[in-house]
Amino acid sequence: MKLARGMTGCALVALALAMAGCRAKGQPDPKAEAPPPAQVENETDVNLVKVDHPEQFPLATAELRETTPELQVTGVVSVDVSRNVPVISLASGRVVEIHAKLGDTVTKGQLLMRVQSSDISSAFSDYRHALADQKLLRAQLSRTQLLYDKGAMAQKDLEVAQDAADKAQVDVDTALERLKVLGVDVDHPSSLVDIFAPISGVIVEQNVTNAGGVKTLDNSPNLFTIADLSNVWVICDVYENDLASVRLGEFADIHLTAYPGQALRARIDNIGPIMDPNIRTAKVRLQVSNPGVMRLGMFVTATFHGQHAESRAVVPAAAVLHLHDRDWVYVPAGEKAFRRVEVTGGKMLPPNLQEVLSGIAPGARVVSNALVLQNTAEQ
Repeated sequence: MKLARGMTGCALVALALAMAGCRAKGQPDPKAEAPPPAQVENETDVNLVKVDHPEQFPLATAELRETTPELQVTGVVSVDVSRNVPVISLASGRVVEIHAKLGDTVTKGQLLMRVQSSDISSAFSDYRHALADQKLLRAQLSRTQLLYDKGAMAQKDLEVAQDAADKAQVDVDTALERLKVLGVDVDHPSSLVDIFAPISGVIVEQNVTNAGGVKTLDNSPNLFTIADLSNVWVICDVYENDLASVRLGEFADIHLTAYPGQALRARIDNIGPIMDPNIRTAKVRLQVSNPGVMRLGMFVTATFHGQHAESRAVVPAAAVLHLHDRDWVYVPAGEKAFRRVEVTGGKMLPPNLQEVLSGIAPGARVVSNALVLQNTAEQ
């Protein structure tokens, strides 16, 4: 009986093993059917781009063109100091009227302010005293002359009287000149003095207010400063390496940042003899006639033109790629490949062309639209 049970157990075990083997044969192995791992080809040259259809990227030929080299620098509109005139008062006192303010445009002879001054009263007093003394001394001179003619007066007494009358005339002239310097009308005595604009221009500085005090010249700032802005300066910073492109007396083109479509012509008036030790630039001063749109402190771009023409490679503007603060072009590099080459871009030329100062030579073949190729490579 026990023997039969043992045989039955062995048979069950054998059957189970057989069924497991059948199941194993019927199910596929996932690892065996998986595709082989992808092989990635690492390109060591980051400037080399391979494409499947190079015909999608048409080429253009860099042309040879004779151009005049240009230097572009930035500058600031400044006042011409020879046309910057202060307004002062030789009479100290108190401001009673102000007829102009900072930023106003004034004309020569226009009334700017009135000052009530004790200096004027004192000057008028001196002038009246001088007139009274002159009148008295002239009368004495007449009597002395009459007595001298009749032999009742010595010649030396006549000479003393003549000298006193002459000095009295000097005192009158001095007092009168003082009144004129203070800006007073002798025929209309008053303690008020009028301050007029010495030139036509714009008030660029004001240091006085109504009811304010006006001090003497030794410790008082200018009441006003008037600038004639019909002609202004443009102060530019030119690097040491570019100074050879700037010459005295030559002309430069001025483009205003505020009015990019308007170009002005300026003459190089001065090249600073001292270099800035920090940024290695020299101050170059340009004189330009102001058409009425230039304001002090405006930023401008000055273009200096060279004297001799140079040969440059010219390509379509779209062929130059601006990437990472540098300029690049794509050139053919064998079958289905293009190489990115760094260049130095120059000025823009009509229509939609750009100079290439270095990196490629005239006759080189470049991709006419570098941005499209760059976007394809990044994808």
